[in-house]
Amino acid sequence: MTDVFISKQKRPHFAGAVSRQHVGLGARYETVAERLVKERRREKVFSSFCLLPGRVRFETQEARERIILILRQHWFTQLPWLITALALLLAPLALNWIPLIDFLNAGYQFMVIIIWYLLIIAFIYEQFISWYFHVFIITDERIIDVNFTNLIYKEISEAKIDNIEDVTYKQGGVSKAIFDFGDVACQTAAEQRQFVMENVPRPNRVVKILNELKLEEEHEKIIGKVR
Repeated sequence: MTDVFISKQKRPHFAGAVSRQHVGLGARYETVAERLVKERRREKVFSSFCLLPGRVRFETQEARERIILILRQHWFTQLPWLITALALLLAPLALNWIPLIDFLNAGYQFMVIIIWYLLIIAFIYEQFISWYFHVFIITDERIIDVNFTNLIYKEISEAKIDNIEDVTYKQGGVSKAIFDFGDVACQTAAEQRQFVMENVPRPNRVVKILNELKLEEEHEKIIGKVR
């Protein structure tokens, strides 16, 4: 909502946020999105932690709804299939010592290797798409889990921010501690009782943002500005 007038008087704090005075509208505090602007960094194409992403929309997004955070699974969790793909790419080199297809003529051997690499490319593409489009979206109104299993199947679940009752995170193991990723669980009052964001980066920061959004929703209810 556009500011019409901001008082020059000393502004009090409400729930850790900066209050403003609007003529005829009463007081409201600085929104979570406004506070996070200063933390926003240059966007990276394959980032797993996208804060206030620009030029991004999703199919059910409302007109005034703002995306606060887009999360993907941490890159470290993708190492198993990356290592597998690398090993498969190098496997044809072993044919110099293990003559598995020497019984075929040169033309057929070439075709077998081409088909092998095409299958590997398809494997890499499907794994990448499943990671890139399996996202957790946090907006100023709700959380959305887009579970993109494969090219022809996806499942979307969502819950309103004001339905969130409790937010916790779990970070166990050496790799999770070193690379700072873990699971964030949201207990809700909706039909789906729990949302779990698996292996997301900076889980403590995610929990803090969700708690701030909960406070913002409570404040909007108090001043009667719920959308």
